[in-house]
Amino acid sequence: MKATTKQLIFYILGGIAGALGGLLYWKIVGCKGGSCPIWSSPWKSTLAGLVLGALGGGALYDFIDYLQKKKQNPTP
Repeated sequence: MKATTKQLIFYILGGIAGALGGLLYWKIVGCKGGSCPIWSSPWKSTLAGLVLGALGGGALYDFIDYLQKKKQNPTP
């Protein structure tokens, strides 16, 4: 499956938003005791947010693409 430029933009923007979200989560909520392996470090929380954001951006692209195709070819 070949990714289009529009699809890559969704992945990148989703990853950026997720990375910022992960960093903000670490800054605001965080894990003070160090018992949370992901959220105790700003690097790990930013990376986890980036991955989750990129996956969310890809899912959003697929959903929008599905709605556009359904609108073009409605079933009777």
